[in-house]
Amino acid sequence: MVDVDTLKAEVKKLSAKAMQAKMDLHDLSEDLPVGVEKVPVVAQRVVETYAALAEARAAIKALEEKA
Repeated sequence: MVDVDTLKAEVKKLSAKAMQAKMDLHDLSEDLPVGVEKVPVVAQRVVETYAALAEARAAIKALEEKA
């Protein structure tokens, strides 16, 4: 079982990854149409990272409500 502090550390890491993925997508969009073939890959990384972040935050909330 994972404790709240471990999950909070994971959320911090995921938050940084999510921000970087978002910025990568933003930077890519500024150069369009150059690099258009990379958009689906980068966008999928954004979706996956934000989904993992939401899942971790939900897990923290669930653990805190149990306490």
